[in-house]
Amino acid sequence: MLASRLTSGARFFHDREGICPHFGDKIFRDHGNDSAAGHSGAMSYDIPGVAAPIAQSQSGAVSRQQLLRAGIASKLINARLKRGRWQQLHWGVYAVFTGPVPRETELWAVLLRAGPGAALSHLTAAELHGLIDYPGESIYVTVPSARRVTMHGVVVRMSGRIAEATHPGREPPRTTIEETVFDLIELAETFDNACGWITRAVGRRLTTAERLTEALKLRKKIRWRATLGDILAAAGDGIHSVLEYRYLRDVERAHGLPRSRHQVRVLIDGKTAYRDVYYEEYRLAVELDGRLAHPDEERGRDQRRDNHGGPDDVLTTRYDWQDVASHPCETALLQARILRRRGWTGTPRPCSEGCPLTAFPGLRVFARSRQPGGQASRLT
Repeated sequence: MLASRLTSGARFFHDREGICPHFGDKIFRDHGNDSAAGHSGAMSYDIPGVAAPIAQSQSGAVSRQQLLRAGIASKLINARLKRGRWQQLHWGVYAVFTGPVPRETELWAVLLRAGPGAALSHLTAAELHGLIDYPGESIYVTVPSARRVTMHGVVVRMSGRIAEATHPGREPPRTTIEETVFDLIELAETFDNACGWITRAVGRRLTTAERLTEALKLRKKIRWRATLGDILAAAGDGIHSVLEYRYLRDVERAHGLPRSRHQVRVLIDGKTAYRDVYYEEYRLAVELDGRLAHPDEERGRDQRRDNHGGPDDVLTTRYDWQDVASHPCETALLQARILRRRGWTGTPRPCSEGCPLTAFPGLRVFARSRQPGGQASRLT
């Protein structure tokens, strides 16, 4: 781990300038200097052999403290920096090679500058876990709460429980996927964004709703706690997107529609596909379409899945973000009418006095009745 590397080595190294390549398991030495192959197979590290293992394990990033403890003289460190053979990435942290600095080297450099016990977190941890598909503009790192560190282009957070939040055995050190999800929820500007971190993590099979529920219990303070519990329960039932959760909450539950199943596995042309929402008893599928729910490249697959619904007498309806998020009552009315035609004998309910479902045939409607102390609504 990072802390142990900061104290590794104790042998003095004399200032010599030979360079020699490192190929596979063989190291050719010339005056004690190694050039170690990096993780990409093409990166060459210009570093004395005694410190080569440290550089290799940290993608070519090494702290001055590590070099000194390994026995590398200050004179040699300063000489390589002055000649441009090494690059200073942060105060006291260097890349022991020339040329562009890879992303993983940048991450290790931030950790070395942040010190023992630090871990990559938030969007940077999400990047490493595969929760997002692109690097964030800034690197996020969390340090123990008693430490104060500043770095250009780096967001430094402090936590009294970073040690327990760090994933054991993963390098570069990063917070666990569960801790990362809730860290991102704390930064979320909207509830939809918060919901999206949960549904994405579970939908990508990076974690489970059960593990997230346990992690939530460790948070003394967090926004939307009660509703987050509902999202976690829904994610455990197969909800894998914000749009699916909105359909469940705002269309189905709010208007008394029958409960559907989610992410139902089907075979189309011998290939596995999943229906977003499925009312098995009524042979009715709902596909929730939109850029926030499905990438463009998945639209063709969705269309093929819908076309194959006919032979099995499965009717497919499709709604987009506007239908569900902006017009949930109108969507519920349409869905209730379709369900009734498919054999549903239940009765939907309006979510409010002005809900379009008050026009559903045979439905009890809202009426106004005056009671002491003001107006009140009741169903008649």
